[in-house]
Amino acid sequence: MLRKVVLFLAVCAFVFSSGFANFAKAKTVVKVGVDTTFPPFEMEEYGKVVGFDVDMVNAISKVEGFKVEWHTMDFQGLIPALQTGTIQMAVAGMTITPQRAKVVYFSKPYYHSGLSILVKKGSSVKDLADLKGKTVAVKLGTTADIMLSKMKGIKLERFTNINDAYNQLQNSGAQAVVFDNPVNLNYQRTHKNVQVVGKLLTGENYGIAVSKKDPKLLKIVNDGLEKILKNGTYLKIYRKYFGDNDAGLITK
Repeated sequence: MLRKVVLFLAVCAFVFSSGFANFAKAKTVVKVGVDTTFPPFEMEEYGKVVGFDVDMVNAISKVEGFKVEWHTMDFQGLIPALQTGTIQMAVAGMTITPQRAKVVYFSKPYYHSGLSILVKKGSSVKDLADLKGKTVAVKLGTTADIMLSKMKGIKLERFTNINDAYNQLQNSGAQAVVFDNPVNLNYQRTHKNVQVVGKLLTGENYGIAVSKKDPKLLKIVNDGLEKILKNGTYLKIYRKYFGDNDAGLITK
């Protein structure tokens, strides 16, 4: 009889704890930092945060049962915000690098990218070597900024908003913009007087950054990413923003 009572209590405890865990998970609100100056990954439309990254995180939150609270900020403020606990996650077309991985966790890659050179049509700049002696506009704190800072003979103009870098190119204040290829291509599609030239300067992967204080959240994010890859949601979102261009597509 005692064994039956113990077994009954154990089953009740399991059901209660599982139910509570699911309830708590469903009610969890995750603060996510985002830089809305990175179209088509993140931007603002009519005061609302939208874009590929936004749709992807919302899809992950749906399959994993948490809610998202968006916090907009400059790109260079995202990792410090993760470290101080202002946010718990950041998604901003952030390249996975060894230096960043020392201070934040990264999810599995969700987009293949690389840096490219954008110039006005007719420019003499055709590749990386041609940037020597030129003024190049970059976004502050990005991998383009970091890479070109190590090269001699290039004058860098740094901006917190990539649109300001593009304006500098259009106003002839810079002879090139070096930035993430999908964003450069997105700008090229809507501005017929510019073009991407040369080969990709780097091969990079984007990841979702998570606070080092929250390894459980990292697992939830990776589990959710795997689920939307398998159920076709990721591909649907990818096609929405990039069409049939599979250059950045993650398949598993």
